[in-house]
Amino acid sequence: MRIGILGTGNVGRALAAAWARTGHDVVLGSRRPDDPVLLEELEEVTAAGSRIVASSAAAEHAEVLVNATPGTASVELLRAIGAEALAGKVLLDVGVGFLADGTLSHPVVSLGEEIQQAFPGARVVKALCTVDRKVMIAPDSLESPGTVFLSGEDAEAKDVVRGLVAELGWSDDAVLDLGGIATARGQEHFALLFIGIAQATGTYEFGIRVVPPASGGSGTDD
Repeated sequence: MRIGILGTGNVGRALAAAWARTGHDVVLGSRRPDDPVLLEELEEVTAAGSRIVASSAAAEHAEVLVNATPGTASVELLRAIGAEALAGKVLLDVGVGFLADGTLSHPVVSLGEEIQQAFPGARVVKALCTVDRKVMIAPDSLESPGTVFLSGEDAEAKDVVRGLVAELGWSDDAVLDLGGIATARGQEHFALLFIGIAQATGTYEFGIRVVPPASGGSGTDD
């Protein structure tokens, strides 16, 4: 599969290397694809088989486009690429936006929803934003299985993302479909609890797990 990843930060690099190792044709999109300093920083990623191209070229290349840019800049970058280039593509959004004071940049409507509204022709799926970059690509590094989530309107797009998540090591029963793109709010707002847990435990390398009721339980409130 042709995968274009927007963003050359830690998350974009981790996903690019992981999916390239599984045999996908992966490019990383950057606003400065010819910057020698950036290319040196990304040597490990390119050694794994990924290429660095302009953001617009990454979108053109991709069957699946991944937004791994800071959430405060994502929509602006996607607008620069253009709605036509995004039409019909699966757009996996892993971004979360923070303001300078540490508050969320999307406190009411999620970034995932904003992207879907701005680009109705794109098939937006929110996922992988509730774990850090290391756990994202190595869920078996945890002592016990965690849960990752899907939010989006397009069932086929979710199936594509579920398959890509499986290739990162997440078992099918570790992936929970929350429903429509509005449920991305919960995924993104978990970022605040994520930071609190990280500060309390001294590590970002942890997961959360949805634990169902014990056998025989009603599963609903009385």
